[in-house]
Amino acid sequence: MSETVHPTLQVLAQPAMRWFLAARFSLMFGRSLVAATLSYHVFLVTDSYAALGLLGLIEFLPVIPGSLLAGVVADRYDRKRILIASASVSLLGTATLAYLTRSQADSMPSILVLALLLALVMSFARPANSALLPNLVPRPIFQNAAVLASSTVQLAFISGPIAMGFLAGPWGLAGAYAVAVVFYGWALFFLWGLPRVTPSAQPSPISWTAVREGLVFVWRRQPVLGAMTLDMLAVIFAGATALLPVYAEEILQVGPEGYGFLRSAIAIGAFSMAILLMVLRPFQKPGRVLLLAVWVFGFATILFGVSRSLGLSVIALIAAGMADQVSMTTRSVILQMSTPDALRGRVNAVNFIFIGASNELGDAESGFLASLTSATFSVVAGGLACLGIVAGVSAGMPQLRQYEPGRSDPP
Repeated sequence: MSETVHPTLQVLAQPAMRWFLAARFSLMFGRSLVAATLSYHVFLVTDSYAALGLLGLIEFLPVIPGSLLAGVVADRYDRKRILIASASVSLLGTATLAYLTRSQADSMPSILVLALLLALVMSFARPANSALLPNLVPRPIFQNAAVLASSTVQLAFISGPIAMGFLAGPWGLAGAYAVAVVFYGWALFFLWGLPRVTPSAQPSPISWTAVREGLVFVWRRQPVLGAMTLDMLAVIFAGATALLPVYAEEILQVGPEGYGFLRSAIAIGAFSMAILLMVLRPFQKPGRVLLLAVWVFGFATILFGVSRSLGLSVIALIAAGMADQVSMTTRSVILQMSTPDALRGRVNAVNFIFIGASNELGDAESGFLASLTSATFSVVAGGLACLGIVAGVSAGMPQLRQYEPGRSDPP
């Protein structure tokens, strides 16, 4: 293809990439719709801040064992078939949630068991999902492919929670779960259109030795370890997602519709930034950009924590989402361009352990701290901690600041 064609258009010209983006949107829309509904469901059933923290903790439990096993599997077997199997189980689990809710048989134990199942499936699918992307496009246009894939996810994260807000009114929470089932079905259709992707090197056996290879690789690459660590610690302390039901119902008093917009605001910011990144040149030093983005994320979290108006709260979350999109893009470039294909499944598994720890443990930390103090204290203190983490990682990991794709990649 001519070099005058924009890299983003080159990405979209790949048939496999179009199938991948359609499948990714359908999967993530279903997942975001279920996640938003589960959080609101738990709060309505229990009226408890701590219950929201418990939900985050339950969703974190399968992350480490599930991701480590899934990383080895993604380096050994067809990644397409792994995603098909994961989407099928997600469909069945969500259909069960819809049935129990519709029949008013939804108890807190049943909700948590199904949340645990869906979290296990997600942790198993993530390494194969991320490791598949570099196999679909040439290396020179990978950053544009990563931005497109990420923007597709953010579009799903925008529309999923908004859909939940409007579906829950006329059709109840069961209706929201049912729509998620439909989108999981669409995801299965699009996944069948993807090409098979087999490992590029001799597959490793499923063993602790194979798992250890991925862990050692991450430990010895300071830019990779630094990017993962920064994201994990920042979101553990500065993530406010778990407390959005509290802000919607008690602080801002905007109800389920307002909750849907709050839940979508971060994704709106991320999607807007993704559109901008599609036309910008690739970052020369993505590590420095990553550090700046996480600093902005922490500051925006503080602003959200002290806000008492829906408009300002949405603006703060949009700013956090824009910073988060830059963080995700730079982290993806550092990770994928520094890792050989034969190790991508396992290294992505380690990455998703960090992400899982940041998201689910962050939800648990926010919920439990808010139950001991207040929602505002939990969010603002987390934002301040995030700013301190940026300073510490910047000082302690200079190779992250200096990382340049190509020059810093392993031989």
